[in-house]
Amino acid sequence: MLELIQITNDPAFARRCDVLDGMRLWVDLERLGKAERQAGRNTFISTHGIEDVARIKRELRRAQLMVRINPLNPQTPAEVDAVLAGGADLLMLPMFGSADEVRDFAALVAGRVPIVLLLETGAALDSLDDWIATPGLHEVFVGLNDLHLSLGQRFMFEPLALGLVDRIAAAARRQGLRFGFGGIARLDEGLLPGRDVLAEHLRLGSDAVILSRTFHRSSEPVPFEDEVAALRRAQAELAGREPAQVQADSRRIAATIEAIAAQLAQAA
Repeated sequence: MLELIQITNDPAFARRCDVLDGMRLWVDLERLGKAERQAGRNTFISTHGIEDVARIKRELRRAQLMVRINPLNPQTPAEVDAVLAGGADLLMLPMFGSADEVRDFAALVAGRVPIVLLLETGAALDSLDDWIATPGLHEVFVGLNDLHLSLGQRFMFEPLALGLVDRIAAAARRQGLRFGFGGIARLDEGLLPGRDVLAEHLRLGSDAVILSRTFHRSSEPVPFEDEVAALRRAQAELAGREPAQVQADSRRIAATIEAIAAQLAQAA
């Protein structure tokens, strides 16, 4: 089952997610440099704090809790220790670029919990073969938003259309690692509809995807649980495709991504 990752520091909502199958909760502490990188874009800047780690962990009976820390900096050792003291099950490192950074992070964690690496820079992609076998590494997750910015692209799904995500998925599989990428909107929403994103996850054998911040809208009458159920039904339908249909869908989706990127470039 594709694991659905939900970002939240709301204990009541965390309890709702925890009763659903195949969920992972995420407390997001990353702040350093994020506002500058994504200036002018309608992207999420977390306001979560260290205290949220223990608050959310107390609500969970089934789901694992992942915490994204800040990029490596002089305060990382203290941040890692505080997050682990709060009960995190997985630690995610963002914005790394080299195997040395990965090894330094792994040494700080020292095997206390599994590591998730968020691949979101061109440098991390270039050095993939140098860090993919790092001991303690559990999952490689491709952050398409920052990655496409790092590569000078217009649309966040361009790395998918260009085969870059395929390459990362294959490298992760060779090492026996879990793999995921991007975010997913509701099935029929988004410049690239959630249904097409889901189809590509299944083609690549992905293990996890982040639910976009528009997926849960408390002001609407359709409950979050119903939207998750609809995604699960679509997942089952897409999993039943013949190989030829999978490839045809992939070609169509790549063409759609390229067309959107061209439109965005023209508009700019």
